[in-house]
Amino acid sequence: MTSDSIEAYDLPERVRRYDADMDIMHPLRHKMIEISLDVLPFPDEQELKVLDLGVGTGAFSLKLLERYSNSAVVAIDGSRSMLELARARLFEFSHQVEFVASDFRAMPAALLEPDAFDVVISSYALHHLNAVEKLSLLRSTVAAIRPGGWFLNADIVVADSADIERRIQELRVDAIAERAPVNDKRFSGRAATRKYLDELEEAEHDQPQTLAEDIRVIRESGLENAEVLFRELREVVIGGWKT
Repeated sequence: MTSDSIEAYDLPERVRRYDADMDIMHPLRHKMIEISLDVLPFPDEQELKVLDLGVGTGAFSLKLLERYSNSAVVAIDGSRSMLELARARLFEFSHQVEFVASDFRAMPAALLEPDAFDVVISSYALHHLNAVEKLSLLRSTVAAIRPGGWFLNADIVVADSADIERRIQELRVDAIAERAPVNDKRFSGRAATRKYLDELEEAEHDQPQTLAEDIRVIRESGLENAEVLFRELREVVIGGWKT
């Protein structure tokens, strides 16, 4: 992860169309959030303390607060523009959300006190970190989860096989081009879509790992029982609880 990947999300035009673009490029994200919440074993009335790593526009936190309405969320993002968008989305729950502008690699130490959180969530954020950065972040994060608490990550991975990854990318490009509005020149056919995705991923310094590497990192961070809870092509939900 670099400062450039954070600045990419501070571009006003990028932020304004973020949700619409996510529905074009990652329509499974809504299902992935629902699956993540379904896995949590807590009663709806429980007061959970939740950390959202990379809150973005607040989609994951909103669904969590709608289900666990007595809960409190600490929402972290490196982009102040994203945090402002999340504030608007989470307005109904504003008294239950603390917004923190911070790079994952420099989160305030006081935030990650031992046993501070019941649940840590993240969606489409941790793939901006390489495996070493991710392990460092997750070790400190898991230390802040109470015993019996959960970590849930909805994100993207790459295939072990270059040939399989190439085919997955072909399917991805075709599906995005088909979902996009006909007047959106970014996605006007395979070539334009591939070019846009390549430029976007370079600007944001995306560096997703394989599923096996992600599982290894999460287990080494202290969640030895972490498992894949959902996978469709390159999109996964990985989660586990702290014993």
